[in-house]
Amino acid sequence: MTETVGYQIARNLADAGITTVFGVISIHNMPILDGIAEQGRIRFVPARGEAGAMNMADAFARVSGQVGVVLTSTGTAAGNAAGGQAEALTAGSKLLHITTQVDREFMDRDRAAIHDVPKQPEMLKGVSKAYFRIWDEKSAIGTLNAAIRAASTPPSGPVSLEIPVDVQRLTATTGFTLSPPVAATPPIDEAQIDALAKLVLAAKRPMIWLGGGARGASAQANELVARGFGAVSSTQGRAVVSEDNAATMGAFNMTPEAREIYAASDLMIVVGSRLRGNETMNNKMALPKPLVQIDAEPTQCGRNYPVDMFLNGDAAQTLQALLDRLPAKLDVDAQQSYDISVARAKSEGALRGRLGPYQVVADHLLGVVSQGGHPWVRDVTISNSTFGNRYVQIAAPNLGVHALGGGIGQGIAMGCGAAVASPDVRTVTLLGDGGAMLGIAELITAVDEDLNVTFLLMNDAAYGVIENIQDDQYDGRRHYSAIKTPDFGKLCDAIDMPHVKVSDIEAFPEVFDASMQRKGPMVVEVDMIAIGPFAEAFAGPPAGAAGSKA
Repeated sequence: MTETVGYQIARNLADAGITTVFGVISIHNMPILDGIAEQGRIRFVPARGEAGAMNMADAFARVSGQVGVVLTSTGTAAGNAAGGQAEALTAGSKLLHITTQVDREFMDRDRAAIHDVPKQPEMLKGVSKAYFRIWDEKSAIGTLNAAIRAASTPPSGPVSLEIPVDVQRLTATTGFTLSPPVAATPPIDEAQIDALAKLVLAAKRPMIWLGGGARGASAQANELVARGFGAVSSTQGRAVVSEDNAATMGAFNMTPEAREIYAASDLMIVVGSRLRGNETMNNKMALPKPLVQIDAEPTQCGRNYPVDMFLNGDAAQTLQALLDRLPAKLDVDAQQSYDISVARAKSEGALRGRLGPYQVVADHLLGVVSQGGHPWVRDVTISNSTFGNRYVQIAAPNLGVHALGGGIGQGIAMGCGAAVASPDVRTVTLLGDGGAMLGIAELITAVDEDLNVTFLLMNDAAYGVIENIQDDQYDGRRHYSAIKTPDFGKLCDAIDMPHVKVSDIEAFPEVFDASMQRKGPMVVEVDMIAIGPFAEAFAGPPAGAAGSKA
């Protein structure tokens, strides 16, 4: 058969190592999807909506380490995916959004062609690391390769690629091939590494703060800790240093105990982290000096904190170059490791005391998730803000997936994407009832694809954190926060999704463990109305700060 550009795109995606594409079929992307189906080299996961497809591709990329690919139609469909793409941009996910355009005859002219959005490129640029358009059959594969390279080159992020539907139908240009795209990294600055090594050798209580940009530097970060560094992480940098290591605070990065550790430290190296406001008291939390920053993106230099040294480089390569200049054991204060372990234990104990009956849930998950190497996916909900983001440990940095940008309702789709990326290990997804209703259609995708995922639904029949904020800051005036929730048991029955409700907290461990032995998806609903409140109400950020529903 004559190869079309759509067929060529499908073939070259597979040649570039893409194994999975998420999306929604449309008349505007049929040439590509026909090629994917006919070639049989790529798995296509049909989501129920473009927003869900984007979240699935995002989570798939985080867990698998591959470039996540989502395929949408033009106009409204591309817009549906924009919120999820903003999340991927926040997280720096390696993601390629292939979307479409109307025929070139009408494109960018505001002539009211169906599906046409004249400013679609501007919308895509706003939620993308980079934006590309394939203009004709001659440039198709070169532009595709450039887009994949941009998505995977540090600092990684979602890239948008537009392909007009008439171009997809054209006969492909043949007779040449391109090698799979390779990510580029900044060169090592030897003089800066020498200077950093001198700072490290002079320090007695050095620390390393690890963000999402350090996920590929786990071996080097653990070696630094073994030689005498203390560690702490952002929620996106969790498990870069093993979370059961006595010398790490984990993601207990803002507790009073953590701040005492910082005050005693005489050097901090921040690797691949933007030191986000919600983890640094809006950048007012005191951090050790000298403060050194390592990042693949040079514009991050000193953006949130003034730094004494900045190294533009890949996390793993830069830390390895530093290690090559250091002795096997640093001359540091041995007390630091003990102090960190005590501070971590105190931080965990204070958190457990605030959970009330849900300490049963947190403690049981702590014993299951990391030991089984399960992906741990979380939506924005009180349970995640309290114990999910910090207390429940994960076995590896790629296994933690959460809505980093604070957007509610992405958890179900993210759980699906993580489960596709890890079919041999069961994914655990923590949800609230408010967020679940925003993404509820993707439960059907989980059933259709027979995904190995347990959806842990914490149901308090409200936007719980909003009610707590109203109690705390608005004299208990609760407006718009109570929500009608469906009977999730009936809903699950209608879509052939196994479901069980926990109304007695002591029954949770047995019910949850049974769900983990199943094949295929299951919803475990925790009836928080029957069980009762947390011991201490979580009221979100301080008054005046940005918050999210839960």
